[in-house]
Amino acid sequence: MLVKTFQAASMPEALRMVKAELGPDAMILSTKKETTGGFLGFFSKQVYRVTAAIDPAHKSAPRQTAPSPAPAVYREAPPRERTAREEMESSMLAPLARELKDLREKVESLTRKEEESRVEAKSADEEADRADGGINLKNIPRSDLEEIKKLLLATLAKSHEGDAKDVQWPAMDAGASTGAGQSGADLLPEDSPLARELAASGVSTGLIRTIVDTLNALPLESGNQTVKGRLGETLGRLIKFAGTLKLKKNSPRIIALVGPTGVGKTTTTAKLAAMYALNRGNKVALITMDIFRVGAVEQLKTYSRIMGIPLEVASTPKELEKAVEKHSACDLIFIDTAGRSHKDKEKLDEMKHFLEDKIPMEVYLCLSATTKDRELEEILNRFRIFQVSKVVFTKIDECESFGNMVNLLMKDNLQIAYFTTGQRVPEDIEIATPAKLADMIYREGAE
Repeated sequence: MLVKTFQAASMPEALRMVKAELGPDAMILSTKKETTGGFLGFFSKQVYRVTAAIDPAHKSAPRQTAPSPAPAVYREAPPRERTAREEMESSMLAPLARELKDLREKVESLTRKEEESRVEAKSADEEADRADGGINLKNIPRSDLEEIKKLLLATLAKSHEGDAKDVQWPAMDAGASTGAGQSGADLLPEDSPLARELAASGVSTGLIRTIVDTLNALPLESGNQTVKGRLGETLGRLIKFAGTLKLKKNSPRIIALVGPTGVGKTTTTAKLAAMYALNRGNKVALITMDIFRVGAVEQLKTYSRIMGIPLEVASTPKELEKAVEKHSACDLIFIDTAGRSHKDKEKLDEMKHFLEDKIPMEVYLCLSATTKDRELEEILNRFRIFQVSKVVFTKIDECESFGNMVNLLMKDNLQIAYFTTGQRVPEDIEIATPAKLADMIYREGAE
């Protein structure tokens, strides 16, 4: 397997270099926009780096075209021929180093902000004590505050000769003076910043009330004190998150990925294989049933060669059974299926028959996060014939709002397993967590 990295001033130019050097059959592994050169932040320039791979045995000769500009610099592999696994690991080191650097900077920044917040909070409390004659509402027990509220309601009702239930109390932000354990009535959905963010993200009105009420009922002892942190804890209580795959002792765990056309099942399959084979050291095998889409098998073959993972092609239920038996010593077997329109009942029934063998497998439904609520429900209803156990949401990087995911997961009591956030293999996939979902819904600065 030949892997090369190309650098150019623009993405189209970099892709032309890939095609000219490796041919039209080259597989793009990753793309990156970087800033290079300069001195003390000045005179730097933007460059694009594209890493691509091609099997020398299948390399196509590039078409002859008019003379192109002088090629940009690219890195040749060392004289010693490296293994496919080494090529993949090498392509992962640079992004990993950058991520570690960014993470360290974020931790240092958060530490500084936390210290500044403590100082400001202390000053604010002292000022509040002076303004209230030495009384700080945060120090008053919750039960006493409720009694005070009742007395005020009764007084207002008498003075206006009205009913106390007609008195409208202003909404309070989560974590306000009464603490984060306030009741649902204290954080009215139509008024609170949290409710507005949920609504802006597309969460349905009924579920907003459920989320807000659950958040307000969290115990005061909870370690999360920010709205976003408490939202993550709330979503963790209302939605099922699968977490890391647990391996079986004496047999492989078999996972088949199904879903509509164009949601990215093949690249998701490759990302999962890389996550558990390269990052976690598990023994993994791939099986593809997608023999209908042009280039689908070759695409997965390229990934399998780069990662050093075996791949089998199954066009019948019997071939699928033999492929599973062949790799029965593996920890994990991922099966890539052909994309099927949720409106094509005949094709769905045909694939259901294919997967109805005696193989003990789990079915993960891949859904695009860009799909609207109504269509997500329709897709789920049509794909329920496969006994879907978990959901994978793809194309997170193409979305602006994520309420549709919350609506589907809560309404249908589904279990979420992974998010995919781009085209890069293996980087752009992560295990779904409540904190990640809260981060997507509740934007920075909303607090």
